[in-house]
Amino acid sequence: MTVVERSGPVCIALALALGLAACTAGTPEVAPTSPVVQLGAPGEENHTLSPDESLNLESPKHTEADEQFMLDMIQHHDQAITMTGFVDDRTDDRDIRLLAERMRVSQEDELDLITRWLQDRVVPLNDSRAGGHDGHDGDGHEMPGMLTEEQLAELEAADGAEFERLFLEYMIQHHQGAVQMVTELYAAGGGHESDIDQFARHVESDQGVEIAKMQQLLAARSS
Repeated sequence: MTVVERSGPVCIALALALGLAACTAGTPEVAPTSPVVQLGAPGEENHTLSPDESLNLESPKHTEADEQFMLDMIQHHDQAITMTGFVDDRTDDRDIRLLAERMRVSQEDELDLITRWLQDRVVPLNDSRAGGHDGHDGDGHEMPGMLTEEQLAELEAADGAEFERLFLEYMIQHHQGAVQMVTELYAAGGGHESDIDQFARHVESDQGVEIAKMQQLLAARSS
């Protein structure tokens, strides 16, 4: 016997319309849903949520750590773009020029994304936490990987093979600092809002690929 699970008049009308033998009152049984997996921070395992946890799951909100990360990334990206701006006048190396152009374009795009993220959350871009351009934020914390004024001046004054070596060494340092900033973001309890989590993981992945490429180019010059 075919049974339709509905209640009251709806049940009777549906049974008559479809020529079914009977219907039963009550709430239909809900089919089990697919497991919900909560991604862990970099280096941590993912967590499969229980049905109760899934029902109570809310979209994570951004935190102060997220805001500071994005404000710091503005300075970090600005310095990287300054470094790539030296390349065309100081080397004819095709690999380095192509790599520098890729970095410039990607980091300019990311700066646009960062700006929109901050504006959408009404975080002032001129907040005192953004600090200056000396590698420190507004609280005096030194951001990982940032070149000192002396290192930046040394890079700007170099040319040819010396510039190529310094550019690769300093940009590796700079990229490794950005990856460290992602690690510190999650350690501080940030990075759980969907948009910033996606951005932070992109920074970690993209700059990791570029670090490996620059290490290869640097090794080729040392051999």
